[in-house]
Amino acid sequence: MKVVQITTDNREYFGDVSAPAPYFGTAPEAVIDGLSRLPGVELHIVSCLQQALVRPEKLAGNVYYHGLVIPKSGWMRSLYYGCSTAVRRLLREIRPDIVHGQGTERDCAISAVRSGFTNVVTVHGNMAELQRGGNLGRGLFGRLTARLENHALKRTAGVLCNSEHTRRLVAPRARRTWFVPNAVRRPFFDRPRPDRAGRRAIPQLLNVGLVTPYKRSLELLRVIGEVVTAGHDCRIVFAGRLPDHTEYGRAFSDELSRARSRGYADHVGYLDLDGLIALMDQSDACIHVPVEEAFGLVAAEAMARGLKFFGSKRGGLCDIAGGADGAELYEDLSHLRDGIMRWLGAGCPMPASAAQTMEERYHPDVVARAHSLIYESL
Repeated sequence: MKVVQITTDNREYFGDVSAPAPYFGTAPEAVIDGLSRLPGVELHIVSCLQQALVRPEKLAGNVYYHGLVIPKSGWMRSLYYGCSTAVRRLLREIRPDIVHGQGTERDCAISAVRSGFTNVVTVHGNMAELQRGGNLGRGLFGRLTARLENHALKRTAGVLCNSEHTRRLVAPRARRTWFVPNAVRRPFFDRPRPDRAGRRAIPQLLNVGLVTPYKRSLELLRVIGEVVTAGHDCRIVFAGRLPDHTEYGRAFSDELSRARSRGYADHVGYLDLDGLIALMDQSDACIHVPVEEAFGLVAAEAMARGLKFFGSKRGGLCDIAGGADGAELYEDLSHLRDGIMRWLGAGCPMPASAAQTMEERYHPDVVARAHSLIYESL
């Protein structure tokens, strides 16, 4: 079976143009890994680029990479017409059995839909829902992104939904849907987990992600301040990019400076895979409290490393936490604060079986087999 995955090359997205090989979003990367290990699959990865980058022909024995340089006029200003035209031209040479657009955030879904071949789309972030909630900004780009999502979902053969929350949002706009969760990258399962019997005296909490109102980073920092003020020893580490050119980023930096002076918070910036796993293994709990969440991959990653998990009762986090040992979800931040204090007061009990549950649900081999069955059915 010849499969094409259209996804974003993150070298360009993050400005990492000197990297010698492409790398992708965490969820597409994990499923690419799983598909590459399935017998009888020839996998082609297609990424549209705005500048020429190193383009290796192969990423693995049966995985080919195609980076297509598209001029500025071919991106959103033409509703990705240049991207989809170049992709369609390439696919006429590849002749795939199935084309899979990974995400509706940029060009991937619309290029799959316009490819001329049988295609499916995965929704990673619900763009129309985010736009309705004001989380894509008030500009034209957000409105067009939401409309292009609607356009793509109506025209693809089916949509892979990473949570039941996403499926409810997508179903009225799609011909067919499947519930297929995102995959967690293999090293989160394969690397030995630390023995937390002799943990640090002060429990360490972890928050992973871009500092943004959507993630409620500042609000979470203030919650931990209230926990410490109430007499509970703990510290929180934020890992992710901090856009200090924004008003929200500056407010976070100011609050973080005060928290650092009191010794209960730190920010370590963006971490690669090894750095993130190492930080998780040094921590006791992960907290993720977005205002809206299609899936919430960091929750599954953290529990795969054996961490306690606290989150907001939103979207895909309900699927991930459902039946997972020690996972707690809350409707509002005041109840989250109370839950954290109860856990700290009880001596920080750690989950016994959450890691096994994550492996059974989100291992890349498990998720890749689910993809393969859908491809074969079409």
